[in-house]
Amino acid sequence: MTAVCLDLEGVLVPEIWIAFAEASGIPELRRTTRDEPDYDKLMRFRIDILNDRHLGIDRIKSVIETIEPMEGAREFLDSLREKTQVIILSDTFTQFGMPLMRKLGYPTLLCNELVTDAEGRITGYTLRAPHSKLATVKAFHSVGIETIAAGDSYNDLEMIRASKAGFLFRSTEKIIKDNPDIPAFDDYGSFLDAITATL
Repeated sequence: MTAVCLDLEGVLVPEIWIAFAEASGIPELRRTTRDEPDYDKLMRFRIDILNDRHLGIDRIKSVIETIEPMEGAREFLDSLREKTQVIILSDTFTQFGMPLMRKLGYPTLLCNELVTDAEGRITGYTLRAPHSKLATVKAFHSVGIETIAAGDSYNDLEMIRASKAGFLFRSTEKIIKDNPDIPAFDDYGSFLDAITATL
């Protein structure tokens, strides 16, 4: 059995933090895992900015409700799910991801959890596991499930390299240049064809 493991943001939906940065007028929040490989450093940076500006989870959720899947993403995902099992592995949070799953037809999402206080202030986060994408792929392998993985950021490279096949989708020029052995795609049609050929 083979399962396809896909990143969420940048692959199926726009980057949540970039959308929030634009809606809130805080350009510093445009920084994502495409820019910062150290996830904990990135999250601490984000949480500090939110708390300094007295912005809580409800404000972020209101922006997430306005986000739509990238053009062609739902059709791509539906076509892929007709061929094999698909799991979304994301470093986003349940509180952010679930509204978007509704718009994508409720695929399986494995992600992290935010920690909030009674006022909705974000005080921290809980990872599913260290190197959670890689750990999940390895867990699938341990029960006889092969994986194909795809993403766009630094935090996707481990699961891509640990899988029997891996791809970059709409990644940055630097990540593509630094990983020339990983096939890179910009459109869903050729991306779907490439994944299908490895099943």
